[in-house]
Amino acid sequence: MQFTEGVRFASLPLSGETLRALQKKGIEMSTPVQAGCIEPMLEWKDVIAKAPTGTGKTFAFGIPIIEHIDTESHEVQAVIMAPTRELAMQITSEMREVAVYKTGIRIVCLYGGQPIGKQIEALKKKPQIVVATPGRLSDHMKRRTVRVDSAQTVVLDEADRMLDMGFIHDVTRILDKIPKRRHLGMFSATMSREVMDISWVYQRDPVEIEVAADEKNKPDIRQYRMDVSTDGKVDAMVKIMEAEGFERVMAFCNTKGSTERMTKFLQLRGIDADCIHGDIPQKRREAVMARFRKGELRVFVATDVAARGIDVDDVDAVFNCDVPDENEYYIHRIGRTGRAKRQGKAYTFVADYPSKMRIDEIAKRTKNTITPVELDENGALTELVQK
Repeated sequence: MQFTEGVRFASLPLSGETLRALQKKGIEMSTPVQAGCIEPMLEWKDVIAKAPTGTGKTFAFGIPIIEHIDTESHEVQAVIMAPTRELAMQITSEMREVAVYKTGIRIVCLYGGQPIGKQIEALKKKPQIVVATPGRLSDHMKRRTVRVDSAQTVVLDEADRMLDMGFIHDVTRILDKIPKRRHLGMFSATMSREVMDISWVYQRDPVEIEVAADEKNKPDIRQYRMDVSTDGKVDAMVKIMEAEGFERVMAFCNTKGSTERMTKFLQLRGIDADCIHGDIPQKRREAVMARFRKGELRVFVATDVAARGIDVDDVDAVFNCDVPDENEYYIHRIGRTGRAKRQGKAYTFVADYPSKMRIDEIAKRTKNTITPVELDENGALTELVQK
């Protein structure tokens, strides 16, 4: 079933507390994926939803979960699994916003890279909702610091990415330990064979929701590519930022080393920049992300680990300092801009022939128009005639 329009939240069978929480955020209309998923999930139906990144999937499953919670119970009632710690933290934050007026709801977030003792203390408070990465949830289950067999709702968010990252055995083991679940929600940007296999085994007559990336919900992003030497990327980025007046941008690199170098060279230019990648301690990663969300950091440099975990609505532009290795990475990277009905801009630097071949392939496979441009001394872009 395809959904292209949202509905007014007031028209859905939601509690006064949830409607008040949405009103506090200034939200009256749902997105299409929320319109398609909320009512079936409220009715305890299995759901499999295919929707582009940035279409509001967290509220699509988060609102029904909050509505179902028995605040008098001390058992785990819902388990939400996400592929990365950043996404797990983002989901937890948004769930708490939905539950702000519902007293007695306790949510815990479990992920690797944080001391397990701190999480064990949080679990002693008897949360009803567990948001977790599959690996860390498996660790807690083995230690018997959490029991999830009482959960009635299970959600797999970014299911395609989770299975691509090798979590399929963790996910299936966890699902097998939750025999009392009343429904399973699966949310994914793509429907890979692995995602469909999980659906066939663990879902019963799921309601299928698809939100196509049509012109109504596709982000408005102007995309550019330019030939820039490896040593010239920082110069080009700074010139464009100053010419366009960008105050908050994300820059993506393929490796930890290039992420560190890009950040250091930006800082030497007096640009307020910081970065995250897999080797940076979790506490510092959280601090960097918090600064960026609050608007205190002008440039946030990252490897693709952050592409699915950062959900900021007003990023002025995205810079691909390296052409991504996967077509899907390109979509997730540029999807950080052009949100909330604003036009975004994405710039990809092409430093060598293999990168040129990759960006040509990305444009063809993703059906995106990536305009070749050149940069003048003042940071102005001139479109090049494509041969």
